[in-house]
Amino acid sequence: MRVCFIGGGVMGEAMVKSLLTKGKVKEGDIVVSDVSKSRRELLKEKYGVEVMDSNRAAAEKADIVVLAVKPQELGTVLADLKGLSAQQLVLSIVAGATLGAICQGLSHSRVVRAMPNMPAQIGEGVTMWTAMDELDQKHKEMARLVLGALGDEIYVGNEKYIDMATALSGSGPAYVFLIIEALVDAGVHIGLPRDIAERLVVKTVLGSAWAVEVTGKHPAELRNMVTSPGGTTTEGLLQLEAGGLRSLLLKAVIAAYTKAKALATGQNKP
Repeated sequence: MRVCFIGGGVMGEAMVKSLLTKGKVKEGDIVVSDVSKSRRELLKEKYGVEVMDSNRAAAEKADIVVLAVKPQELGTVLADLKGLSAQQLVLSIVAGATLGAICQGLSHSRVVRAMPNMPAQIGEGVTMWTAMDELDQKHKEMARLVLGALGDEIYVGNEKYIDMATALSGSGPAYVFLIIEALVDAGVHIGLPRDIAERLVVKTVLGSAWAVEVTGKHPAELRNMVTSPGGTTTEGLLQLEAGGLRSLLLKAVIAAYTKAKALATGQNKP
């Protein structure tokens, strides 16, 4: 299976790295097109993949064409790629670009729209994706192979969920990183050396998330297991609730979702 990446930026590179690291394809099966000469040279040297400066030439013999460009570059890219074979699968990770817009721009119906998140860069992400009805099982399995290399993948039949995933799992790592940063700073504030505070916080976050997945218990049940009556955790949680942490996270997700919908409908520029 030959995979073409249109765009070799951060996420494009992450997908290349994950596919190679997990042995899904070989170096000779990947070609990357990018406008930046320095990016092309870096990707060729680092991963041994073929690189080009022509989108059309790169996509010519590909089974899967991955659109990994910035939203403002999409129009030019779609014009370059118009005329793809009916058997070629197009997989877009372009934020805000709907299936309809991509199909119309390419005059092509075998299209997948996906929303990976930042941890995909280390193969531990989660990607929600959907596809046009014209896709057969073979093409869906091809999409799963590529997206599965990034971590977990979740297929949904309704495109409306992609904007929701953008707000929750797409933006979510930024919320978690902010919480980690704040907890580390709090540890330093009460007297811990920064390196020790950071290690404590990172391992606490990793272990807590893993506990939710492994035990299958509701987060509230696990929280209650840590919260003793009249104890230290009770005092800390009281401050978080008084400060509106739960409400703020809800508002953050709603705001991100509103923005994602605006981008998808063209009501707002990225």
